[in-house]
Amino acid sequence: MQADLLTTVILPLSLFIIMFGMGLALRPIDFSRVLKQPKAAFIGLSAQLVALPLIAFCLALAFDLPAELAVGLMIISFAPGGATSNMFTNLAKGDVALSISLTAIVSLLTPFTLPLLTLLAMDYFIGAANSFEFPLIKTIIQLLVITVIPVLLGMFTLAKWQRVATKMEPFIRAFSGLFLLLIIVAIVFKNKAQMLEFFLQTGAATLSLNLLVLGFAYSLGKLFKLSRPQSVSIAYEVGIQNGTLALMVAGTLIGNSTMMIPAATYSIFMFISGFAFGVLLKRGHKQSAAQEA
Repeated sequence: MQADLLTTVILPLSLFIIMFGMGLALRPIDFSRVLKQPKAAFIGLSAQLVALPLIAFCLALAFDLPAELAVGLMIISFAPGGATSNMFTNLAKGDVALSISLTAIVSLLTPFTLPLLTLLAMDYFIGAANSFEFPLIKTIIQLLVITVIPVLLGMFTLAKWQRVATKMEPFIRAFSGLFLLLIIVAIVFKNKAQMLEFFLQTGAATLSLNLLVLGFAYSLGKLFKLSRPQSVSIAYEVGIQNGTLALMVAGTLIGNSTMMIPAATYSIFMFISGFAFGVLLKRGHKQSAAQEA
């Protein structure tokens, strides 16, 4: 698999298919549902759009990451959740409807927020030495084409051909996880000479980010007296990111394979921590239920 084919064709095409699959499970009510639980929605959106990037920024400084890796860490923090966050929420008995709504809203905001925040991150960490082309308006248009349009097409397919959409959606959801795994393998192979060094540089930062935001988002929900299912949903929505989108932004739109490394390592850790977090939540829930009985 050639690097140019990976970043110019395979990544954008696969992201288009993944976002189309997300649209196959969305209805207009998923966007308006947040109005029925505004408190949970506000906390979830604030944690995703504000707290997550701030924590990533602090970790990039604390671990003294090289400039390109620091930008890569910021890019994964700017990405929305995805179908994987909805899957983990379901497995952990969270509020799946809230999870889907948050994913939908943030995914529609991301084409506007991610390019602007990425430019700010590149300006801060790379500064005058920045030689990468990342035109704001062009990038927004590209992200709209690759993310929002396929979601709308998926929603249209669901509305017009519900039976077809229902059959397609599980296959595309499975494809999204498989593809992310394959793309990580390709990145590791492409950077095999430097992979150990990259992993040592970014592994601690990405693992810390993943664990911190999972715990922080869940605790934030409990602090504001949200229900357990709502807190679970927010934790996964903030902790499980759309790694494919982050990889596409770094590798395709910016054209820097080093910036892809944090997204790759984060994606590995988020699957492991996601399952472990779910096990701990289920165990704690059973213990609480037993004590109440």
